[in-house]
Amino acid sequence: MRLLLDTHVLLWCMSGDRRLGKESAALIRDPANDVYFSAASVWEVAIKAALGKLRVDAGELLETLAVEGFAELPVLGRHAVELAALPAHHRDPFDRLLVAQSRVESLRLLTDDKTLTRYGEQVMLVA
Repeated sequence: MRLLLDTHVLLWCMSGDRRLGKESAALIRDPANDVYFSAASVWEVAIKAALGKLRVDAGELLETLAVEGFAELPVLGRHAVELAALPAHHRDPFDRLLVAQSRVESLRLLTDDKTLTRYGEQVMLVA
């Protein structure tokens, strides 16, 4: 399976947060699965850290993700085109971009945000 981690799932995974759930943690750690994180998630973390909403160093997070073997997914023009075509089920621009990326790249988006499931079966809720 090819997974794209929502920003909060990514942070939960890196911190060992129990909200991730055992099934989701097993999916992420399964070597048979390809696990991706979006450059948009690192951007979101950097913005929220600068605003004092998160206590995470985006540079350290990026290094840790590389060490963990997660693949970085850049933000491309075709992702923006898909984002513009999405129905307005969700207002968060970062989440909408992750949905668009998951659609374009044929990835399953792993999230805890139930609203995102309105975008289709490529969105998986953490378990």
